[in-house]
Amino acid sequence: MTEIKQILLDQVERLVSLNEKAKEALINITSTTEVKKKDLIVEPAQVAHYRYFVTQGSFRSYLIDSAGKEHTVQLVSEGLYITDFCSHLYKYPATLYVEALEDSIICKLHYNDVEALCQKYHAFSEYFRLTTQEEFSTARHRALAIISKTAEERFLDLSRSNPEWIQRIPQKVIASYLGMTPEFLSKIRRQLSTKS
Repeated sequence: MTEIKQILLDQVERLVSLNEKAKEALINITSTTEVKKKDLIVEPAQVAHYRYFVTQGSFRSYLIDSAGKEHTVQLVSEGLYITDFCSHLYKYPATLYVEALEDSIICKLHYNDVEALCQKYHAFSEYFRLTTQEEFSTARHRALAIISKTAEERFLDLSRSNPEWIQRIPQKVIASYLGMTPEFLSKIRRQLSTKS
């Protein structure tokens, strides 16, 4: 077993217990891929057959509106999954791009393989239920923050919850994720630095 697949296995076992056959089954359906910075692993109009577990690096999902403006929907780094989840679950064409923000390594899990795994081993049904709940909760929290918190509060929340992202992820991507322009984010950062 590769070290990369072991990272995925450790992540699963953080939430559920697996017997040796279940571990082997997960390893057998998992493939690993190196992705270069700025490469796309999901594009609109294609069905997102895979969910991707990030073992090294960071990614964003985003859409481009009719005016050509990018809107970052999700940011992830090590230990998290990314794809266009609606396309992945319901098999219709993706609406999102998924882009590597750094040179990265991912584990690829095909939808059909995961479904078969869940039918055979209850622990995987539980694991993917829990990770889906986490993703839903994160997306809901972000949506509520966009409509109920100030730009400064959103930036401070992100700084507290994922401080490494502030250093690793380009400012224009952070700004897009927080629902503001890069210039406004720079202004907030300057104001906060003068307060401290």
